[in-house]
Amino acid sequence: MKYQAEINVMPLKELLDPQGKAVVSGLKNLNLSAITDVRVGKHLSIIVEADNETDAREQIDTACNKLLANPVIEYYEYSLQALN
Repeated sequence: MKYQAEINVMPLKELLDPQGKAVVSGLKNLNLSAITDVRVGKHLSIIVEADNETDAREQIDTACNKLLANPVIEYYEYSLQALN
């Protein structure tokens, strides 16, 4: 069975996000000073083949923990949907 995972990888909330700060600065230059905080991360869409949802989640967790996210400075969250 195939599953589609939509994964968001973001910097840990406790850490400074220099990319986010740069975006806020750029927005202020565009007179959008009402926007006061931006966090920049990445979004990944992955198709995985697995026997069941539990196996698909294990594969996604392994991919995120070992390659897609750096657990020292980032966290991830995802949704999983079975494809027909």
